Amino acid sequence: MQDASQCNHRIFGHRSFRLGQEKVVEAALSLRDVFVLMPTGGGKSLCYQLPACLTPGITVVFSPLLSLIQDQVEGLRENGVDAAQLTSHQDYETEGREIMDRLYHLPAHGSLKLLYITPEKFARSDAMVKCLQRLKDRGLLARFVIDEAHCISQWGHDFRPDYLMLRSIRDKFPSIPIMALTATANQRLLEDAT
Repeated sequence: MQDASQCNHRIFGHRSFRLGQEKVVEAALSLRDVFVLMPTGGGKSLCYQLPACLTPGITVVFSPLLSLIQDQVEGLRENGVDAAQLTSHQDYETEGREIMDRLYHLPAHGSLKLLYITPEKFARSDAMVKCLQRLKDRGLLARFVIDEAHCISQWGHDFRPDYLMLRSIRDKFPSIPIMALTATANQRLLEDAT
């Protein structure tokens, strides 16, 4: 965890961890599945961003909101972390094709560390799933992160059914660790997320 503390300071500028962060980071670095329940503003993003910086390959983050994805990617880039996004709102011919090419030629170190996608991109893009499978086969798929995991229950049953499709991650990628993070959890979410 000394490397994690040093990386936390060097990349993110934090002199210490907030309550609960260190245990989550340790569990992630141990390649365990993790469910994180932290209050809004509690530092959930660091719980997956820091392990992504410390492990080979790429961490794939599922996020429900385009503005949140853009903020996360911009913030990481400002801190010197290579991050990208693939959403249905991008022009594939310009931005999307370049990112897919980077994924297909991804080295273990010194390249793209976090990829943010929407659940819809995963559920509706065979090319995306094939790319992730190729990364897994090359040992370069570090973990999956489901940010705002409460959306599985609150939105998944209604107007965001593709959130429920994230359950298939375990079937398609049984050896890849999964981290789910939320600020709110009820019994339905715990049932849906497991």
